[in-house]
Amino acid sequence: MMRGRSDGAQKKRLLTSVAVVALFVVVLYFYFGSKSNGESALEYGSRSLRKLGSSYLGGDDDSDLSSKQDEKFGLEDGEDGIVSKSFPVCDDRHSELIPCLDRHLIYQMRLKLDLTLMEHYERHCPLPERRFNCLIPPPAGYKVPIKWPRSRDEVWKANIPHTHLAHEKSDQNWMVVKGEKIIFPGGGTHFHYGADKYIALIANMLKFPNNNLNNGGRIRTVFDVGCGVASFGGYLLSSDIIAMSLAPNDVHQNQIQFALERGIPAYLGVLGTKRLPYPSRSFEFAHCSRCRIDWLQRDGILLLELDRVLRPGGYFAYSSPEAYAQDEEDLRIWKQMSTLVERMCWRIAEKKNQTVIWVKPLNNDCYMERPAGTQPPLCRSNDDPDAVWGVNMEACITPYSDHDHKVGGSGLAPWPARLSTPPPRLADFGYSSEMFEKDMELWQRRVEHYWNILSSKISSDTLRNIMDMKANMGSFAAALKDKDVWVMNVVPKDGPNTLKIVYDRGLIGTTHDWCEAFSTYPRTYDLLHAWNIFSDIEKKGCSGEDLLLEIDRIVRPSGFVIFRDKQHVIDFVKKYLSPLHWEAVADPTPDQDQEGDEIVFIIQKKLWLTSESIRDTE
Repeated sequence: MMRGRSDGAQKKRLLTSVAVVALFVVVLYFYFGSKSNGESALEYGSRSLRKLGSSYLGGDDDSDLSSKQDEKFGLEDGEDGIVSKSFPVCDDRHSELIPCLDRHLIYQMRLKLDLTLMEHYERHCPLPERRFNCLIPPPAGYKVPIKWPRSRDEVWKANIPHTHLAHEKSDQNWMVVKGEKIIFPGGGTHFHYGADKYIALIANMLKFPNNNLNNGGRIRTVFDVGCGVASFGGYLLSSDIIAMSLAPNDVHQNQIQFALERGIPAYLGVLGTKRLPYPSRSFEFAHCSRCRIDWLQRDGILLLELDRVLRPGGYFAYSSPEAYAQDEEDLRIWKQMSTLVERMCWRIAEKKNQTVIWVKPLNNDCYMERPAGTQPPLCRSNDDPDAVWGVNMEACITPYSDHDHKVGGSGLAPWPARLSTPPPRLADFGYSSEMFEKDMELWQRRVEHYWNILSSKISSDTLRNIMDMKANMGSFAAALKDKDVWVMNVVPKDGPNTLKIVYDRGLIGTTHDWCEAFSTYPRTYDLLHAWNIFSDIEKKGCSGEDLLLEIDRIVRPSGFVIFRDKQHVIDFVKKYLSPLHWEAVADPTPDQDQEGDEIVFIIQKKLWLTSESIRDTE
């Protein structure tokens, strides 16, 4: 009996051992098989992408992040030195994602922001582990945008499928839905019957010749705050005036997206707690038409910020009930605002009907003559009025430079001579007029070279919205003066702060850090010019993949990117062509000027599909 029980136990132990071994073999098979098959199916390289969703929404999967941050620009091991990668497509609900202006991110991170100061409309960028690492899809039915100048007056509804403003502003002629299109009659909150008539009225108030607001080229750069869908700026373009139209991503959602889809210069931003991303003395004219800004808050700090960016002798046109209404509250605001601007040395140039226009002094005399202790004070002598990126506003008056004080103004030539005339602020950088002129000549040749490469792909109306990601003195944009385009000139925050030269040439732009996402909607620019941007962020240890995805987010389907950088950067870009659905317009070519080791490489973004995302226009 005892022997039989022993044999049975031995058999059980044997069967158990066999089962354990079999299970181990199965585990090994699935482990190595799934690892191999998984990489093949996803076409990921040795450094896999961060998982969509889990990292952004607060997951703890950070393993991919560290390897990605350690990655250097250059080729990985593989056939021909290139490993195939792919990027997942973001969920359709993210088709309008603006990473640094994402209200969902604010809620998820539980940021403690002061809503009364508009901090929730300021930039709050996700940490690397919370960034989406996917391709932003176009909305269903997306079409190639209507070409300029028709786009000023109509866009495809499918491209921005939001009709809220058409209903909310139906009595103000902002926009009207008509079949497959959204029509823009040119109206606004204050100018229901058309921006063109309103602009002529302002010019007439200032007694400018022929009711033309450009005043013989003396008014060129305009700042329109709380711009709506930017019809004011759109109708200024025919007068050779370019406006920076600014509005937040607020309850009037997509207003800046509509502006850019129309081909009108615009930027997402707000008068909150940080300085506007523009240098001092950038604009000849500022405009607020019922922009619903509390100009009296915090000792007038927002009006003082407007004062900082206005040039000597600059105008501020204010159309609002406070300027004309007779009820008690409006009268109180008007009285306090009038007292404030008087202490700021502004005077009324004209007041008529529902609009008042103030003008700044031409020099510092009035500031110096104010009684001691007058508020607001002058800014500290060591304050840099051109330092703007992440800098808090201050409730103080920015006095003029010695040069502007002596000449009684900015000393700028009228437009269009201004574009090619060396501006006085060149001296701030030690640049000579000869350097300025050589820079113009250099970029004229380079732009001609770019357009020769693009000639088989573009016609006269293919491009409208262009961004120069590293504008320096703005000579790339200046070389495009005879083309029907406008350029957002971006000056990186870490280099020379040459944006004031850009503005002094009658161009517009902004400051930015290319380690972060840009303040614009997806699919808003036809062409991006990336000169040494990747080399610059490589030195800072920022991700090249992130910047490629950001460029892809910004550029429109069928749009172009011009890379001008070192060979290893071009090689880095080339390995991502297929994953990004880009194609090379031509083989990379060396710098014609032979002034360095720069290579020119131009790509075009394909019209790629989700389920039903893109249809071409007829």
